[in-house]
Amino acid sequence: MSLMRLFAVLVSLCAVLPAAAGERSPDFVDASEFVPGLVVEMRYAGEHNFVGARIDGYRRRLCLLTRPAAMALAEVQRDLAEHGMGLKVFDCYRPSRAVAHFVRWAQDLADERRKAEFYPDVDKRDLFRDGYIAARSSHSRGSTVDITLVRRDGDKPAIEVDMGTPFDLFSPRSWPSDQSVGVDAQAMRALLAAAMTKRGFRPYDKEWWHFTLAGEPFPDTYFDFPVR
Repeated sequence: MSLMRLFAVLVSLCAVLPAAAGERSPDFVDASEFVPGLVVEMRYAGEHNFVGARIDGYRRRLCLLTRPAAMALAEVQRDLAEHGMGLKVFDCYRPSRAVAHFVRWAQDLADERRKAEFYPDVDKRDLFRDGYIAARSSHSRGSTVDITLVRRDGDKPAIEVDMGTPFDLFSPRSWPSDQSVGVDAQAMRALLAAAMTKRGFRPYDKEWWHFTLAGEPFPDTYFDFPVR
């Protein structure tokens, strides 16, 4: 059995609660209702992502999170507001069917439409091995966010901060510890990490944008209801 086929089988065997595949769990909330001024992009609800298509399960650009994660994110936003900064989310809760979509895409080695933008220096066959994509995602548990900083100036539109690499660039340059990016970008990564960890989020060592709430309420449940 090929490695990619094995990943597909693993995804099909992932334990998902029966209720988790239907309507939204009442334990999940719209984070923008808890986090004033949160900028919501939700990259997988459109085509600007490493697959190049809207991802299964994303029917709206809506940031869903467990209530504790949303409340913790609100505290981060309040802390950053004192410095004229704020938060922008690229992804929040991710249905298990979306992860399965990633696996199917990874099996199609001929589809490299977005390689130049998202994984220019990585062989597509190595994306799972190198930890850039997972067959099961913490996002499906509802307390993980992909997030960045924005600068705020009154009623003017928020301006996204330069973090050294774009979101979802699969490269060692996206590791929080990477020092090949500029000093200013390193400082912004450190600021984001400090703000998130202060309010209970854990970083991921291969993505400066990825944080999971410590003590998340569903550490063993991978939900599959759509984002809508």
